[in-house]
Amino acid sequence: MKMSAEEISQVLKEGELEKRSDSLLQFWKRKTCVLTTDSLNIYADTQKRSKGKELKLQSIKKVDCVERTGKFVYFTIVTTDNKEIDFRCSGEENCWNAVITMALIDYQNRKAIQDFKTRQDNESASPGQQERRMARAP
Repeated sequence: MKMSAEEISQVLKEGELEKRSDSLLQFWKRKTCVLTTDSLNIYADTQKRSKGKELKLQSIKKVDCVERTGKFVYFTIVTTDNKEIDFRCSGEENCWNAVITMALIDYQNRKAIQDFKTRQDNESASPGQQERRMARAP
């Protein structure tokens, strides 16, 4: 399953999100974020989008620890190497955690379908293996 460039770079959500810094004091820093169908792009400045970090959905294990307080919704993104990145967003807005979770599920589903089709294509390309499997069937 080949995806077109339009599908890969489709923007799902764009806006501001606060990220907890990795420093000792752990300040909340406002970031401009763009969620696409294959990554979450985090920019320090709204004007200069050239300097940013890209967090690919393939490197995200899950969205965890969702907690709602009076003003904010807090959540953690856990990466495949078990690194935790803390975020918060305003509770009034359509919150980022749900959109990121749905994008992650969509990505994982597309990948599973692609892997299944690749496996099917590989099996149909080697007819000897198909015959062996059929010989074992009752």
